[in-house]
This record gives sequence, C-alpha cells and structure tokens, in this order.
Amino acid sequence: MAKQLDYHTLREIFTRFHEAEPEPKGELDHVNAYTLVVAVALSAQATDSGVNKATRELFKIADTPEKMLALGEEGVIEHIKTIGLYRNKAKNVIKLSKILHEQYGGEVPCSRAALESLPGVGRKTANVVLNMWWHYPAQAVDTHIFRVGNRSGICPGKDVVAVERAIEDNIPVDFQHHAHHWLILHGRYTCVARKPKCQACLIRDLCQFEDKTP
Repeated sequence: MAKQLDYHTLREIFTRFHEAEPEPKGELDHVNAYTLVVAVALSAQATDSGVNKATRELFKIADTPEKMLALGEEGVIEHIKTIGLYRNKAKNVIKLSKILHEQYGGEVPCSRAALESLPGVGRKTANVVLNMWWHYPAQAVDTHIFRVGNRSGICPGKDVVAVERAIEDNIPVDFQHHAHHWLILHGRYTCVARKPKCQACLIRDLCQFEDKTP
C-alpha cells in the first residue's frame, strides 16, 4: 500500500485527468434511474459491455418496475442469461422491482440506505446511482479504484470503505463529482492489473507505484 499523496499532488493528478477527459461518463447504458439501478446490479462480476448487450432489448420493453414485474423472472432470464449469475440476478431484479412498486410508488429512492435495502444493491451500486443520476459526489469503489488507489497513493486503504473515505477526505472537492469515473477508467485502460501501461500513464511522474513497467 502506497502512502497517501498530499493535497498539491492530488490537485495536479486530477487536473490532468480533467484536462484529458473533462466529462467522464459511466459506461453502463440506461434510460432512467430505474434502469441504472438494474444495470449496476447486473454488472457485479460482469463487464459493462456484456451488461449493455444483455439489457439493450430488455430496457426497450421493461424500463419501469411495473413493466419488469409484468415481464416476470423467466422473461428477465431470457434477456440476461449471457451474464454470470443470471438466475440469482433475475430474482433480485424482480424483488427490487416489487419493492420499488409497493413501497416507493415506482420511483427510485435517493438515499444510500434506501437503495442498499433493495435486493442485489450494495454500497457500490448505491453510490453509482447517487453519483450518476443525482450528481451527488458519492464514490463507487470497485476493484479498479481499489488497485489504482493503493498502487499510486491517490486513495490508499485496506478495504473499499477505507478507500472511499480516502477519496472523500483527500481529493479536492471540485474534482469529487467525477473522481470515481476518472479512477475507474484509469484502472480499466491504463493502470491494469497484470501489466500496467506505465509508459502511457499521464500521472506516471506523480504515482508512487514502485514496480512501474518500462
């Protein structure tokens, strides 16, 4: 685990991220808050591109909790069976749709606790929805962010909650809305797990990773 970087270094890092990609976007396709919740719940142990392929037709016919309930669990399975753990995920999609219909009038709640009470929705999923739909600076820490944060010193922590707190506590506020998107994209395409592309890294000179690739 690298040592936490100081304020001025973090400001320079995120200034570079911003200059390279001023408006980073999440890569999961969705049309409203509900389909975003479903997409993120389906993305556990699956790729965003794989989820997008599976939900392309699903969201055309079921973009509300009520429509998803009408489709039913078997109908959901038919659309998402290319995704890992699809049977359990289909059950959760139907369960969370029933709760949203019965307890929230078909609307997606905008508190972390309420979102986390939905089947298949954990802290990361809740934070993605809060950030992407309501533009709240919630930090959705995944394996990419955990790796980048600990390698570089941007947001080191022993677990995902500690990394989330490190982002909130240390990254300048004006960069926090997009912070997790920049870090995810950096981990997905540059600071990859097995052989990071350090030569192409725009923060190579500021990163504390000792085993930089040539």
